[in-house]
Amino acid sequence: MNRPAHLRTALELAAAGVPPLPLRVGKLPFGNCRACAKNACGGRPNMKNAGPCRCPGVCHGWAAATTDPRTLTSPAWATVWRQAVAVAYHPGGAGLTVVDLDSAAAIGWARASLPATRIVPTTRGEHWLYQGVMQSANAVGPGVDVKSSMQYARWLGPGTGTMTALPDVVRALIVKVPTAVRTTVVTVPAPAGGGECPHRTPTYLDRGIAMAEQRITEAREAVHVTVYRTFLAVLSTHGRCGCLTEAHTARLFTAAQAKGESPRHCTDAWTNALTTLGLSHV
Repeated sequence: MNRPAHLRTALELAAAGVPPLPLRVGKLPFGNCRACAKNACGGRPNMKNAGPCRCPGVCHGWAAATTDPRTLTSPAWATVWRQAVAVAYHPGGAGLTVVDLDSAAAIGWARASLPATRIVPTTRGEHWLYQGVMQSANAVGPGVDVKSSMQYARWLGPGTGTMTALPDVVRALIVKVPTAVRTTVVTVPAPAGGGECPHRTPTYLDRGIAMAEQRITEAREAVHVTVYRTFLAVLSTHGRCGCLTEAHTARLFTAAQAKGESPRHCTDAWTNALTTLGLSHV
């Protein structure tokens, strides 16, 4: 393997404002140095709950990422670059969010549910890159991770397509199910919006509803959370226009109830999603 190429890639990324870091075997960051073992130093200043560490080595996982060429080419990093098998970067440090899609089903869900943006092919799927920073979270859906702040992603090239702003539907993926809003209504809610649908064609909505049904149906655990997040995703995309009908919401409720959700839980999840998005009075 051409080890110097990893350093050249890192320097190119740093020059573009993207903080890189080397990865060792297993596609993992290098471990902390002896002085920083078990975070005895308190961590780097740019880490959560960080202390005064000024270690010059490649320590502290994602927080080792830097755009300083002097650090990247320092003697302390030279040995690590010779051992590196890949280059990663800190998306949050570059003002980006990566939606990591690890399967064909996840890619299908993204195409039906997320706005088009820059796409980077990966070994098992795709990285969808958005402009904006948010909290990172793993397993927000089947085969779907969100990588942004305090996380790293493998660098696999610049990708293709025009990068778009981080949408609410992606931010909503990490939102926990709220419990404050309760209702005893058990009928399917009316459509949230009242305007003309701006989203491509009716086929786009039909595909989105079908993918939402599939996501609910394939849930193996945390079904209530999956139902809420799916409702939130659908409303984030279509909740402000007039394209959703009672037939569409009935399909979603039917899929949820087939997984054991009660009509009341379905209505609660829908109402909570509306409230979260500020659509409860639309």
